[in-house]
Amino acid sequence: MDDLSASRGPATLKDVAKLAGVSIATVSKALNGREHVRAETRDRVRRAAEELRFSPNQLAQGLLAGRTGTVGLLTSDLEGRFSIPVMMGAEDAFGADSTSVFLCDARGDAIREQHHLRALLSRRVDGVIILGDTTNPRNSLGHDIPVPVVYAYAPSNDDSDISVISDNVDAGRLAVEHLLDCGRSRIAYISGDATYAAATDRVAGAKAALQKHGLELVGGEALYGAWTEGWGRAAVRTLLTRFPEIDGVLCGSDQIARGVLDSLREVGKDVPRDISVMGHDNWEQIASQSRPALSTIDMRLQEVGRVAARLLFAAIGGDAQPGVHKITCRVVTRDSTAVSD
Repeated sequence: MDDLSASRGPATLKDVAKLAGVSIATVSKALNGREHVRAETRDRVRRAAEELRFSPNQLAQGLLAGRTGTVGLLTSDLEGRFSIPVMMGAEDAFGADSTSVFLCDARGDAIREQHHLRALLSRRVDGVIILGDTTNPRNSLGHDIPVPVVYAYAPSNDDSDISVISDNVDAGRLAVEHLLDCGRSRIAYISGDATYAAATDRVAGAKAALQKHGLELVGGEALYGAWTEGWGRAAVRTLLTRFPEIDGVLCGSDQIARGVLDSLREVGKDVPRDISVMGHDNWEQIASQSRPALSTIDMRLQEVGRVAARLLFAAIGGDAQPGVHKITCRVVTRDSTAVSD
């Protein structure tokens, strides 16, 4: 067996599958530590891989056997601060040595997007990641495309497609739980544009978390407006006039939150002693430079990109996993919130 393997060169994913008596997709799942693989099957695959001297770092090469080793990354927002981390995460997962990435910017134009897609397919890419410019669901490209497609940041409106997004509903829950841990109970929400799914999803998660604790948002509903500091400054003044008892303010973005901090400072409110303030996005330039530094929700956009790339690899290998895959956000604590004694 050893002599035969040496004469034929490095073992492939197909060789492991044949020896283990399973499909290539099952080998991919087993070697990646994925769920839904029985323990005895996983052990059989690993024994076969060891016998053939198939190392884990050959996995991507095995998946791409007989392919071009190229993928397309088609964005609608090349200069956007949200799309860039997603692209970085995807490129990290692809790996500089194993896969080449063709990057195209559609600039939010459907005609330009179709042009770039045709160009990518003419280069025989093995798959495509479609990166949206907002979190709103977008139209599917359909199922006539000859290679796998994964939608990142903005999900496809077709559940049979593969999409990867940050979990904005759960982000609202995380923000509320943090303020409750800080001893806050009279919490208001200042959000952005209500036409954005991100805005309404975050508020929905926050309201559900408060309800679980027998509470509700101050005023009963969130205030919706623009994703700007100016809106944050104006909205918190309105809240203080109507509800001077508020002790916590959740914000739909870090820009809104910085405006809130400015107004609170101007009216003599101490943050976080009097009122805790929390943003969303973890935009480092804003959050770390705010006065005080801003606690916020990190959407883990690089992880969105990494998972999108992994799902694309899996689909290329015959293991397509349709549906919306949600990445859990995380709380980043800075000085604008304080844990109660």
